[in-house]
Amino acid sequence: MDHAILRLTWHNWAEVIPGRLYRSNHPTPGQLARAKRRFGLRSLVNLRGHRQCGSDALSREAAAKLGLIHIDMAFESRGAPHKDRILRFYDIYQNLSFPALMHCKSGADRAGLASGLALLFEGGSAADALAHLSWKYLHSSKARTGILDAFFLRYQAEAEGRIKFIDWVRSEYDEDKLRRDFKADGLASFITDRVLMRE
Repeated sequence: MDHAILRLTWHNWAEVIPGRLYRSNHPTPGQLARAKRRFGLRSLVNLRGHRQCGSDALSREAAAKLGLIHIDMAFESRGAPHKDRILRFYDIYQNLSFPALMHCKSGADRAGLASGLALLFEGGSAADALAHLSWKYLHSSKARTGILDAFFLRYQAEAEGRIKFIDWVRSEYDEDKLRRDFKADGLASFITDRVLMRE
């Protein structure tokens, strides 16, 4: 049910901010230990939130043994990003001990969202953020997960160059309107949700 066997050999790993921030699918304890040695990781951000599954328990135990700060920051992959969660992530990010690794289950959708948010926190563009939501990471912009792309596109269209991203989130972002406006492709959603059984 957690597809953990696939992650023994498949790693959806990427550098988000050189030397500071990385993204991946849910790491095994061995993968986490190797990443700590190679990149000097100090923090692990779990974008799935606390879960009752073996992968969660193993990564928490491994993080503790490796001396990593473990942070739960749950995001959704198929809904308009919640304003309160973005603001909570912003606060976490301001105090994060770097280098840090962020992970979700497959490293495709929530890891892409968080990577894009981090880049915008750092003054990057919506185009920079959207680059982390691509088929390269197995993200589908046509399925229900495409609402994450729509979020960054909305900032780009409404406010980029006029107002800082985090100020837009605080004062102008309307998640209900984004939810109403977004239309997903049924076939792409079926494949993502039912065939691949992604979270």
